[in-house]
Amino acid sequence: MRADEVYRKTRETEVHVKVNLDAEGKARVNTGVSFLDHMITSLATHSLIDITATVKGDLRHHAVEDLAICLGEALSKALGNREGITRFGNAAAPMDCSLAFSIVDLIKRPYFKIDLKLRGKKIEDMPTEDINHFFETLATSLQANVHVFVQYGSNDHHKTEAAIKALALSLRQAMALDPRRKGVPSSKGVI
Repeated sequence: MRADEVYRKTRETEVHVKVNLDAEGKARVNTGVSFLDHMITSLATHSLIDITATVKGDLRHHAVEDLAICLGEALSKALGNREGITRFGNAAAPMDCSLAFSIVDLIKRPYFKIDLKLRGKKIEDMPTEDINHFFETLATSLQANVHVFVQYGSNDHHKTEAAIKALALSLRQAMALDPRRKGVPSSKGVI
């Protein structure tokens, strides 16, 4: 079973995350930030990764950042040496007025390009700068090359939801085991 967990305690936060890559997409999330809970639940649902996450923190920004760190680390640990995975994933997801794309390479070289085209300062109880920071921090801690962009949309909530769904679908594809793959998916022989 490809599952793992990360516990992180700092002076600012206490975070516990568990993931199971080969599951049903169940989420048990309590971060103290309602819109972040909604994002993680959507990520779990559409990636079919079971995610359990609890966060206690002093500031909303620290809760978002440290959850992204721990979630990325837990996913990376669950992937192990990444042997047998598909490695690449790409997906498009609409959400009413919005259309988002996500392209992922689980190469263990962190890089991100995130363009959600958010116009407002806040979505529900979450600053939009924290939403961008969540995607960036997740990509870095997952040690993945992640590109997520919104093509168009008129509603920031829908743009973000389309983006998280596209990311979930591309991760699902990239993390899938390829029955034809022997070893790691790299011509170099290592990831």
